[in-house]
Amino acid sequence: MVQKNIPNNESQPEQFVFGKINYRFMLISIAIVVAGFMLMIGESDIYDFRKTILAPIVVLAGFAVGFYAILKKPGKNV
Repeated sequence: MVQKNIPNNESQPEQFVFGKINYRFMLISIAIVVAGFMLMIGESDIYDFRKTILAPIVVLAGFAVGFYAILKKPGKNV
């Protein structure tokens, strides 16, 4: 007799894909990217240091933090 696996209907707490620290890093990365784009706006010269060098570096740093947040394994010591 073949027995099928029937899922239990017991209430198990749902597990999130990421841990609490991962979501914090993701929010921080979003804030950094937004700050980088805010550095790009303005009425100053288009070839200003802030717009051509500083803002893209800040945006890339925000993406790097987001990449780290996705790849970091959630731990229990948070």
